[in-house]
Amino acid sequence: MSQSPQELLQQLRIERGQRDIPEPRRRWPWVAGIAVAVALVAAGYLVWHATRAPLVRVAIVQPPSSDASGDSVLQATGYVTARRAATVSAQITGRLTEVHVEEGEHVVAGQLLARLDDSQAKAQLQLTEANEAAARAALGQYAANARLAQVTLHRERLLVDSGLAPRQSLDQAVASAAAAQAALANAHDQIAVAAAQRRAAQVEYDYTFVRAPFAGVITDKAAQVGEIVSPLSAGGGFTRTGVATIVDMNSLEVDVDVNESYIHRVRPGQPAEAVLDAYPDWRIPARVIAIVPTADKAKATVKVRVALLLKSARILPDMGVRVSFLEHAPATSTTPRGVLVPASALVMRGSGGLVWQVQKDHVREVPVRVRASIDDLKLVDGALVPGDAVVLEPTGLRAGMAVRVVADRGE
Repeated sequence: MSQSPQELLQQLRIERGQRDIPEPRRRWPWVAGIAVAVALVAAGYLVWHATRAPLVRVAIVQPPSSDASGDSVLQATGYVTARRAATVSAQITGRLTEVHVEEGEHVVAGQLLARLDDSQAKAQLQLTEANEAAARAALGQYAANARLAQVTLHRERLLVDSGLAPRQSLDQAVASAAAAQAALANAHDQIAVAAAQRRAAQVEYDYTFVRAPFAGVITDKAAQVGEIVSPLSAGGGFTRTGVATIVDMNSLEVDVDVNESYIHRVRPGQPAEAVLDAYPDWRIPARVIAIVPTADKAKATVKVRVALLLKSARILPDMGVRVSFLEHAPATSTTPRGVLVPASALVMRGSGGLVWQVQKDHVREVPVRVRASIDDLKLVDGALVPGDAVVLEPTGLRAGMAVRVVADRGE
């Protein structure tokens, strides 16, 4: 028996209860997996980027100076020292509540380094200020009494002269006026005493502020917040005697020990050249300051002070140094302007040039102008200072690019 199309469609219909409904998919494992994959790819890229930083060789920029070869009469070793250095402490004993400096920080004269607990000093200052204010307020009363006593004295004198008052009343008025004047003078003295006490309390309060005595660099931070500091040693080991050490980098010089057998070759004002152990290719012009008039009998040496005629942030206290004492000053009376860089570090562009300076493992362009050629060195003008590091034979560099230094001549 044939079926109609409606009957066939009715047979193909699926009831609601017979449908297979799939469970909802859990998507978070896929999301987590994708995130982990992205993180791994990013980490791999960073490692790949770091390892692909180009390798560069660098040289240290030198100041123009004469060659001491054959001109040196004596060489000696020593150390860089600071003629102006101080371990700053508080002038009173107290507990630190604030410390505002860290090692390597530059400070100026008068800058606040630390603060002590000032609760007691502040209370004493407020008390003395109140006493001074009270003394000044009382002055008005004593001044009024003195004026009244003078008026009374004048009136009594007139009455006595006219025979209307006995002599005894005049004597009493004279005594009252003198007492009022004495009380007024004493009030002025009390104000002076109160002002002096207030100034003393102000000084004690100011002692709770530890300030830099001069401009310099913090080389040591000796105390932390909460510690007790004192200008005197407590002996128990729990009290700090200093807050920080400041070194004036402009006062750096060299102390060398010269064998007493050769001290006759050294004289004050003698030209010299210093070479730091850290930068053996960097010659620093120097001059003998003085020969210390005493000898070390244990070492058979005499100390000689040598001034460094070049200031640089690369020169640090306690660095080892070798000093060459010269027979005479360089032939030129003036030092040429600029610095010396290797010719291989110079990239010529038109009428000028540039070098690539390395700063914190990155490079930057420094435009320069060539002034003269000295063997394989170029005397250039620009933003470079002695002690800077420049790339030798630069190729394919870009401003801000990370680099890896493989051979640093002079460091």
